[in-house]
Amino acid sequence: MTETTNIALPAMRVSYEQGSLSESELAATWHEQLQLWLDAATNAGLPEPNAMVLATTDTKGRPSSRTVLLKGLDARGVVFFTNYTSNKSHDLMATRFASSTFPWFAMQRQAHVRGVVEKVGPVETAEYWNSRPRGSQIGAWASPQSRVVSGRSTLDSALHKIERQFADTEKIPVPPHWGGWRIRPEEVEFWQGRRDRMHDRLRFRLGRDGWNVERVAP
Repeated sequence: MTETTNIALPAMRVSYEQGSLSESELAATWHEQLQLWLDAATNAGLPEPNAMVLATTDTKGRPSSRTVLLKGLDARGVVFFTNYTSNKSHDLMATRFASSTFPWFAMQRQAHVRGVVEKVGPVETAEYWNSRPRGSQIGAWASPQSRVVSGRSTLDSALHKIERQFADTEKIPVPPHWGGWRIRPEEVEFWQGRRDRMHDRLRFRLGRDGWNVERVAP
């Protein structure tokens, strides 16, 4: 019989005391600030610092979330790449809106990006595709992402089939069902944990006259 441990969830807590965030410390733009925090997480040795939790909803308002990897960041928005036939892509094509969260727990920080989405152009998609390892390229061709399969052997067979298909091809082309999505932010919030749960939350918000910075209560 397996012994279980009763974890006292109500008693689990961490006192956030690593830092603070003031308006005077913010970069001039949201994307510069996000890059600063991303660089800090990378330099601190955090695992997959570019991982972000992507949240979408379907046409009935039912939410889904999953972790994807940030692969592009500039004034236009944040970019990730995926299968266009996946559930997340179906949600994005239907609602044209998404949010993402960067959970840098070790630094007691989070960043939230919310906005409309658009597909990344073919030139930008091809540039990133050509930087991917060959195995990742083959996997993108082989996997019917989000579809139910009969077992692991089905996936392995599909992978081997694609490996044979491109065995003599030096440069594997971009699949027609694969590409990038860009979230064009309307809000970007930077969250820094503080003692007594009085966290710092500073938000860039896009208005009619451009970007404004506002403080949000924790």
